Order: sequence, then C-alpha cells, then structure tokens
Amino acid sequence: MDKTVIRARHWERTRRLTALLLLAWLATGFCAAFFARELAGLSVFGWPLSFYLAAQGASLVYLAILAVYAWRMRKLDRAAAEATEPRA
Repeated sequence: MDKTVIRARHWERTRRLTALLLLAWLATGFCAAFFARELAGLSVFGWPLSFYLAAQGASLVYLAILAVYAWRMRKLDRAAAEATEPRA
C-alpha cells in the first residue's frame, strides 16, 4: 500500500479518536456542572452527589480518557509503522 494512503488513514483514525474523546471530556465537564443542582439532592457517603462527581467522578473519567487515548494511539501507531516498513 502507498505510504501516503497509510498516513492519510492513520491521520483520519487519529482525528476520529481525538474527536470522540474530546466529546466525552466535554460531556463530562458539562453534565457535572449543568446537572449540579439536581444532583445536589442525592448524597453519597454524606456528600452531595454533585460534589462527588465534580471532585472524584470527573477526575476518574478524565483519567480513563487519557488511558484510552494512550492505549489506542499506541495500537494505531504500531499498525501504521508495520504497514510502512519495507518488506524483507
């Protein structure tokens, strides 16, 4: 396969992954702030649920987003490198 086609496909997959993870990040940050009043009525271990989501839950989601990005990009980069390597 041509290197330019491989690079274009790799870049397309990278952009798609980045867009999806940025949407997850935006949804997490937006939902925690937007629904804070409704979630304040519920409590977890004596703390309002909105506080828990803002303090702990969102941070865990962000950490998961970073882990998924690193795992998937490693896979995409290796696949692109293998496809562009000269065959022996």
